[in-house]
Amino acid sequence: METIHKIGRRKTAVARVYLKEGKGNITINKRELDKYFTTGTLQYKVKQPLVLTDNENTFDINVNVFGGGITGQAEAIRLAISRAMCTLNDENRGILKPEGLLTRDPRMVERKKFGQKKARKKFQFSKR
Repeated sequence: METIHKIGRRKTAVARVYLKEGKGNITINKRELDKYFTTGTLQYKVKQPLVLTDNENTFDINVNVFGGGITGQAEAIRLAISRAMCTLNDENRGILKPEGLLTRDPRMVERKKFGQKKARKKFQFSKR
């Protein structure tokens, strides 16, 4: 089996995932999963597609991720791994799709407008 390469995005985070057969090691930016994502919630988000498809100890995953915060990065990695699982086996699509793991979240930060403090917040109005 050759290496499968997929990309996942969330907000401004971009994750490139390289999936190949192995023992279940997940390396993110040349660091172990538990060293990169210290909280259990983020580790669960990354492993979710693997757990649902019963492939936790089947593949070695190498990830390059940049941009955004840690939550956005974790969700970008999750999307990329889910896409790789679908490429691997079409039956995985039926498992991951109902969980919402194949949907790219389109929500982005709204841009700041001129004459305003932030995207929606205005400067304080003075009547007199």
